[in-house]
Amino acid sequence: MENMNEVEILIVEDNPNDAEMALRALKNNNLTNQVLVVGDGEEALNFLFAKGKYSKRNQATRPKMVLLDLKLPKVDGLEVLRKIKSDPATRMIPVIVLTSSKEESDIVESYRLGVNSYIVKPVDFDKFVDAVRELGLYWLLLNQNPS
Repeated sequence: MENMNEVEILIVEDNPNDAEMALRALKNNNLTNQVLVVGDGEEALNFLFAKGKYSKRNQATRPKMVLLDLKLPKVDGLEVLRKIKSDPATRMIPVIVLTSSKEESDIVESYRLGVNSYIVKPVDFDKFVDAVRELGLYWLLLNQNPS
């Protein structure tokens, strides 16, 4: 993606197949063209806080939502969520956990940290695509975010 200041959706997903399915679902439903996929929690935090290779990005421009897997390399999803929701600059970004974890402890901790929604990834391809489409419709078109 050329302009990192125009990212509307940040997908944090280490499984290339799941990331590709999510991208396809969003694009097939004309929900956004401005999607960035990162493969680990460290890169997600670098993007959000304009560090590392994203240091020239305008940190004041934020994605409209973050789709976050929990089981990530380098920095796990719960730590990414903790940092997003504990910083006043990023606290208002809707974060939707989209993960294969059905662990009650993950669900409870995600909500304790301020997640906006917790979705267990459907195993079935069509149901996965439908879930991402519905997430996109709700968070990008129906939900009203503060300016």
